[in-house]
Parts: sequence; structure tokens; C-alpha cells
Amino acid sequence: MNIEHLKLFVRLAVTHNISQAGQELGLSPAVASAHISKLEEGLGVRLVHRTTRKVSLTQEGEAFLPHAEEVLASVEVARTSVGAGSTAPRGTLRVTAPASFGRMHLLPALKTFLARYPHLSLDLRLSDSIVDLVEGGFDIAIRNAELKDSSLVARKLAPDRRIICASPDYLKQCGEPAAPQDLLNHQCINLLGLETWVFDSPAGHVSVRPTGQLRTDNGEAMRDACVDGLGIAISSTWSVYQHLARGELIQVLKDSPLVAETAIWAIYSSSRLMAPKVRAFIDFYAEYFGGEPYWDQALSAQGAHS
Repeated sequence: MNIEHLKLFVRLAVTHNISQAGQELGLSPAVASAHISKLEEGLGVRLVHRTTRKVSLTQEGEAFLPHAEEVLASVEVARTSVGAGSTAPRGTLRVTAPASFGRMHLLPALKTFLARYPHLSLDLRLSDSIVDLVEGGFDIAIRNAELKDSSLVARKLAPDRRIICASPDYLKQCGEPAAPQDLLNHQCINLLGLETWVFDSPAGHVSVRPTGQLRTDNGEAMRDACVDGLGIAISSTWSVYQHLARGELIQVLKDSPLVAETAIWAIYSSSRLMAPKVRAFIDFYAEYFGGEPYWDQALSAQGAHS
């Protein structure tokens, strides 16, 4: 039984499209179709229903799928165990990450990462939408969201500290809030899904639902609007540390820190043994960011000199 045929079948089960599944594995539609036919001939059963638009698994295909996935997982583990410590990671690593974080903090280190692993290529997809790791065929997802799928595991790469910011022009015109409740009297820029801001105060947690003329689904757009003086906003320090250093933004409500259990996570499928290419990427960026990432170090240095 051909391993490449199994890989194609497993991707086909997700994409329901022979051309797309073949493209992901570097195969032409004609070759991909021939591979599936050979797999069916070898098994003596029809695995897929084919139409002009998409394919679906037959009952036999559905029954065969988990066994095909198990075989591929076993092969990966076997290859890793034989080459552990002596074989460099190779192949294509597919990673999805938030657009702003990926552009600002993954891309600048990629030259070093790829030079360290010359047999590895990277397929990096940057999107603010949460992409399904398995259905998308990704090896790693970079997220700062809660891990909900028990079939996935996560490793913390860096903290995701969030603060309240405003531009000097906005504060000059509208004044600075002295307490979280004062935000109700200010223009605030809301990020979709983060409309309630929770603060830690001497009296306990304080929840505020600020309002304003602008709401957006993009953190970078929210930050830039805040720089332009449209209102007060929540931002991650990794997003605003340069703007704070340049004086384009000012942190407010320092005595009332936000309550947020957020971090930058690398999420991947659980297995008995992590693939070398996955381990290489995660270890590299965990070391690159370090215990206190460079963006928070910059803010600490700025605070020490202010």
C-alpha cells in the first residue's frame, strides 16, 4: 500500500476536492485522480463518490479513513524515532497565525529559522479568522485563544499582556480617565468579541462595557485608530510597544490592570511523538521570544528611564 496514496486520500477526505488535495501535495489533478484509482484498485473497493464539483467518501471510505490516518501517524513516528537527533527537519511546514502578530513578530525571524533548517519550507497563512487546524491541513496554529479542542495540545510561546491606551491628542482634548468607570464617559474603540473590559481594583474585579463610534474586527486597525485619536482602546503590548516608545500612544489606567489570562500559544495535533519540523518551529520561537519577550523588555526599559 503506497503511503503517498494514503496521504492524498486523507487530505481528500477533508477537502472533498481531488484537485485541491493534489495541489496541497504537489500533484496535478490527473495524477491525484490516478493515485486514488490505484488505491481503490489495490483495496478492491470504491472509496469515493466522484462528481464534477466535489467528491465524498463512500461507506467503505468512511470506514477506511481512521485506519489510513493511523497508518500515517505510525509511519511519522517510526521515521522520527529512527532519525531523532541525526536527521534535520525536512518537508513543508504549514502554519496559520493572526495577521498582525505574524507580520510583526514571526516574519522578522523567518530568515534565521529557514537558514537553520535548509531542508524545510514554510507555508505561512496569516489571517485574523480562527482556522480549523485539522480541516485546514495545518501543522501548527499560533493563537492567543483558549484551547477548547481536547485533541489538540498547546505550548506557550510568550505572554500576551494587554493595556489601555490613548493618543496624546485625545487625552488633551477629552482628559484622562482616573478609574475604569470613567471610560463610560469616553469614546472607546471596541474590538469585536472583546466588548467587556475587566479590571483588577482594590475592591475586586470591575467590569465595564464602554461604547464609541468605532468597532472593528482587526486589532491593528483598532490600534491605528487609537493613534489617530478616535478613542481609547485595549491593545496587546506586542502591538503597541513601538508606538508607546515614539510617544504616539500613552498607557492609561496603570493602577487598574486588565484581568486577562491570555498568551501566545502554538497549538498542534497531539501524538505520541511530535514531528521534527513541528518541534523545530516551536522550540525556535519559544527561544526567540524568551521568558520576557523583547516587546515587554522595551516597555520595561522605557519605564525605567521615564
